[in-house]
Amino acid sequence: MDTVSLHLGTRAGATGERTVSSVCCYCGTGCGVRVTAQDARVLRVEGDPDHPANRGKLCSKGLMLADTVRRDEARVLRAQWRPERGRERSPVPLSDALDLAAGKLATAIQLYGPDSVGFYLSGQLLTEDYAVFNKLARALVGTNNIDTNSRLCMSSAVSGYKLTLGADAPPACYDDLELADTVLIAGSNMAYAHPVLFRRLEVAKAARPEMKIIVIDPRRTDTTALADLHLPIVPGTDVALFHAMLNVMVWDGLIDAAYIAAHTAGFDALKSRVQEFTPRAAQDVCGVPAADIALAARWFGQAGAALSLYTMGLNQSSSGTAKNGALINLHLATGQIGRPGAGPFSLTGQPNAMGGREAGGMATLLPGHRDPGISAHRQEVAALWGVDQLPETAGKPALEMFDAVLDGQIKVLWIAATNPAQSLPDQAKVRAALQRAEFVIVQEAYAGTETLAYADLVLPAATWPEKSGTLTNSERRISRVRSAVPPPGDARPDWQLAVGVAQRLARLIAPGKGALFDYADESAVFAEHARTTAGRDLDYSAVDYALLDRTGPVQWPYRDGVSTARLYTDGQFATADGRARFYDTGYMPVAEAVSAPFPLRLTTGRLRDHWHTMTRTGLSAALTRHVEEPWLSLHPIDLERAKLQAGSLARVKSRRGSMVLPVRADDALRPGHVFLPMHWGSAFMAGLGVNALTNPARDPVSRQPELKHAAVAIAPAHLPWQVMGWLAGDPSVLRAQLAPWLRRFDYAVVLPCAVGPGVRLRLAADSPPPDHVLDALAQALGLEKPDAAFDDPSRGVLRRVRLQDGLPTAFLLAGDVRAHDGLLAWAEGGAAPASVAMLLMGRNQAVPRSRTVCACVGVTEQEILAGTQSGLDAEGLTAKLGCGTGCGSCMPEVRRLAALHTA
Repeated sequence: MDTVSLHLGTRAGATGERTVSSVCCYCGTGCGVRVTAQDARVLRVEGDPDHPANRGKLCSKGLMLADTVRRDEARVLRAQWRPERGRERSPVPLSDALDLAAGKLATAIQLYGPDSVGFYLSGQLLTEDYAVFNKLARALVGTNNIDTNSRLCMSSAVSGYKLTLGADAPPACYDDLELADTVLIAGSNMAYAHPVLFRRLEVAKAARPEMKIIVIDPRRTDTTALADLHLPIVPGTDVALFHAMLNVMVWDGLIDAAYIAAHTAGFDALKSRVQEFTPRAAQDVCGVPAADIALAARWFGQAGAALSLYTMGLNQSSSGTAKNGALINLHLATGQIGRPGAGPFSLTGQPNAMGGREAGGMATLLPGHRDPGISAHRQEVAALWGVDQLPETAGKPALEMFDAVLDGQIKVLWIAATNPAQSLPDQAKVRAALQRAEFVIVQEAYAGTETLAYADLVLPAATWPEKSGTLTNSERRISRVRSAVPPPGDARPDWQLAVGVAQRLARLIAPGKGALFDYADESAVFAEHARTTAGRDLDYSAVDYALLDRTGPVQWPYRDGVSTARLYTDGQFATADGRARFYDTGYMPVAEAVSAPFPLRLTTGRLRDHWHTMTRTGLSAALTRHVEEPWLSLHPIDLERAKLQAGSLARVKSRRGSMVLPVRADDALRPGHVFLPMHWGSAFMAGLGVNALTNPARDPVSRQPELKHAAVAIAPAHLPWQVMGWLAGDPSVLRAQLAPWLRRFDYAVVLPCAVGPGVRLRLAADSPPPDHVLDALAQALGLEKPDAAFDDPSRGVLRRVRLQDGLPTAFLLAGDVRAHDGLLAWAEGGAAPASVAMLLMGRNQAVPRSRTVCACVGVTEQEILAGTQSGLDAEGLTAKLGCGTGCGSCMPEVRRLAALHTA
């Protein structure tokens, strides 16, 4: 890249194409991307080989980003307002919408005080967005009621770091993946959640087979395929496991007594505590052999360099801070921190959860890693912002904020770039709160999110790749995000919308304070924010856009022109006396014990090709092919106990709600455990979605909820009458068109379809509905006058197909769904059936469809199995079929399928 191009981050082509260097908008890996655009269209997205976070690699989600850039009905293109509940929202000019927002905020502040307002933000915002919202909340409104969905993913990691090392700062870096001798992966299915980093670890392991990899996870996942040792612990027992490992290290003399004496405090108390946590005692609690616990401890304690990688399995817990602290104890006890290949490394879940914390965009934080409960910190920030004072009253973290809305304490709630009507636990309570609020502002880019249903005012937000700014990834690396296309319609960057409201609000409640929000552009916002870091542990006050354009991404602290790859290399920690603190904690079980009438343990997690609530990934057909429908996984023993067959529908129930799902057998689970992907909400299925079941119990320190564990019961749903349908067209339009059907059946899904642009519909009931319901269903799919039909309405059977150019464009199978796979295979470009009539009657079955294993290249499980039957191993399959040649995320599954056949 030439000097001018590097400075601008953009290269122009002869055809009018331009390529912009930016960053992926998904997980906290912070992968650099090159976005090629022409006019207002994104043509393609590729990994940036010059970005140090990913060196040109991308996962399937990143590779398919171009598919998700929309300027149509999938987007919120205009501001919308409803003057009263029960009425439809209507478009309003953006300026009027900003006036309305300011007026509602002013009224609430004047009538009820500043704490009657709450801001709920997102780890997907850029640092500049956070900075403006934080200043708006604290310096203008006068409330600390500002929190983010990072509370759901990273707050326990934050608490763990602060209580042990003194600051919210991951001490390791990505280069440590190649340098570690032992890697401990705890509570993370890295292969799915952070695939680019997992691929890097795979390469490192292949280059150094002597590297030991330990994976702690209740399930046998694709990540465990790389493990030398898998510890499938009972959910929530991590503290007991880590204490037992420390017990072994003490007993075997594997601790670093000199390091402990020179650089830490509190070890004696912890040493006394872990005496009772012998491997044998931990075996009974954790459900893994004592010998394996001892082996893990010795591999860690004897390693030249030990690295731990962890995320939601530790964090999303009612004892998440204790789990983080107990793991960090292992590093402090062995001196495995502050040197190459070593350290406790929390992998961030969202692209800018780190930047949001730096900007103080959470109830428990102020800019520059300051504490709103400390008067001197409030005074420092007030002086930097040019205001007299900041509010003293503690703000409400995420769940407490929604509790306060439900209780009537918070009257006006402003939600930006997040979807709490799907993502928060105990959805019945969350939605009751949203309904109770006097006024809800939703600042959103995508039209399909569940939370929009509760919005009184909608502000149209720009999104990736329409915004410019910065974000910070898991290794503390600040990167420039650059816009590649203009926002559609009236959409604006989030910080600009916040500024527009702030300036209007200042005129109403604090004339003169509008000048606080006079920013020429986003670089001015960043410059103001960067000044708040001066002299702090994360100091990057010398960083500005010009430097980032000139040098590329940098890691904080950034002093004297030098990035800091690793922290605490001198053994000096960010505490008052420079010593790290051991976290002396007991073991607490999960908040909700399993027992009759809820005898099973539910855990949740990610799918490989989807992210969060599928708002973005659901727009890419390629990303739907690996898993096309929500399902609940059970061990075969539990299927048999519940009298369920694989593929049948079951009702799963917790103390908070229930839902109906198809089940599948999965011997990667322990008996008594069930697994449910986290992504599905009421935008896609009947009921309130996955989080109707999950537990809002929260950690006493971090206030993070226990999304990872709930006690549930499973029973057959007894819904024999089923419908399967498919309709080609724009998925966003069709989902909105078919959404009413989600509310009419116990089981109903309207899903993005892997067959090009379109949606799939599946419904189930205990008996056929009346004829007029069947007629309305056919009409909804445009099948009043099909090209082929075999109906028997008296039995609730409709079988209809619409054709165009010899291919299906819609079909409906009600009461007799045998032709489903054949019709979809035909629609996907497979061979036409010899007789459409015979196919519809179930007498001419096509070859069953096979799910896609490799999303990037489109290789199916059937093709892989055929290859293995011809003698191909995993490498041979890659050479012949191309699987694994895109992002490579499919390779653990490809190897597993190849090994199954070989076995």
